[in-house]
Amino acid sequence: MGDILITDDERDIRELISDILKDEGYSTRLAANSDECMKAINEEPPALMILDIWLKDSRMDGIDILSTVKRDNPDIPIVIISGHGNIEIAVAAIKQGAYDFIEKPFNIDQLLVVIRRAMETSRLRRENQELKRRDVTSSDMVGSSAAFKALKSQLDKVTKSNGRVMLTGPAGSGKEVAARYIHAHSNRSAAPFVTVNSASIEPERMEEVLFGRETAERGVEPGLLEQAHGGVLYFDEVADMPLGTQSKILRVLVDQQFQRVGGTSNVRVDLRVISSTNRDLQTEIEVGNFRQELYHRLNVVPIGVPALDERREDIPELALHFIAEFNRGQGLPQRDLSDEAQALLQTMQWPGNVRQLKNVIERVLILGDGTGPIEARELPGPVDAPVEDGRLVLSGALATLPLREARELFEREYLLTQINRFGGNISRTANFVGMERSALHRKLKSLGVVTSTKAGARVAHVESEAEAD
Repeated sequence: MGDILITDDERDIRELISDILKDEGYSTRLAANSDECMKAINEEPPALMILDIWLKDSRMDGIDILSTVKRDNPDIPIVIISGHGNIEIAVAAIKQGAYDFIEKPFNIDQLLVVIRRAMETSRLRRENQELKRRDVTSSDMVGSSAAFKALKSQLDKVTKSNGRVMLTGPAGSGKEVAARYIHAHSNRSAAPFVTVNSASIEPERMEEVLFGRETAERGVEPGLLEQAHGGVLYFDEVADMPLGTQSKILRVLVDQQFQRVGGTSNVRVDLRVISSTNRDLQTEIEVGNFRQELYHRLNVVPIGVPALDERREDIPELALHFIAEFNRGQGLPQRDLSDEAQALLQTMQWPGNVRQLKNVIERVLILGDGTGPIEARELPGPVDAPVEDGRLVLSGALATLPLREARELFEREYLLTQINRFGGNISRTANFVGMERSALHRKLKSLGVVTSTKAGARVAHVESEAEAD
């Protein structure tokens, strides 16, 4: 049922409590003083502690042990017992984080009720933390393109280390999913994953949110750093962190300890830090918005997360993944994608990246009136969208060009779109557009279209003057 550490300087008391708990199905360990207690905790943290306030022949009393354990192992519930109890000691113990206070001589039934409640509260807290880690963003990596495989290969290399990772990429590209993937496949996967939304926290509250606070009225209120103890702390858009906080975070990374706001004692933490940004931090450093020392501490392993237009091959797979996800989570229809819908999704512009694609899929599932495959007409179309009688609405710029220039512009944009849709694969592009591969190569050369490697994938673009030379 659970491992309980009993610390009391009176042998008869600790053995009596142990016998009672064993009869209830609990396993117990016994400690007669603070040294034995701390040694037992360091060997294996217990599921719960029963702790006497007054300990003879000990370097630390019960309040000191309570404070130390709550600093280093905040999840362990502690029940304080004492034969010298008074209201002041009880209040002090609760403020330091004790679950409850029981005065000697205690009632056995009362003790068992408190222990059961403490164990249940601890279990619910762990389950709640686990649900929070699963909530909002999953750690599922979806894709099969060259850019995706290159990204996943890099992530797999860093999962088993404790090295700090800096994820870079445009907004909505999936940086938090990548961070959660690292956590889920690391030896810290059973510990918390705590996100610091740097942009959404008011600058004047940032330190209190991160470090927690201590007040006479409310006692100890742990911050995000303590909540992430043993696990991963993820700084989302770290460039938005206030300069003053940056210097204090730098000190935490160096010392692995800090002081709460209003506190005087050091709090030790064991953290792995992952950061992300969609900005150029070197530019932010040059203009004085980001500390260079912090950048070097966080940027131990830099990993770029590609934009969606660099992995268009993955769009159908991502869309089907989101459809299944919305079906499980919201009960929305489980629909397939028609070939035309897949082609349109792969050729659309995605400035919001994967996040925008997910929003589009959710909108279609909510507003759609069928359970069959999603059709192209249900998707938000481009400006030059098909209208009645198979005609296209020409943009003003295209309509003012001579036929030859308009045709060349259309062919260039059309082939750029198709090549990128197929991940730079010329053979697949040629097959789709209905051209021989050699003819397609000649056409691309005449239009000035070339391919190059970006983020591990072949990407088509218009040849620059430097490339032509």
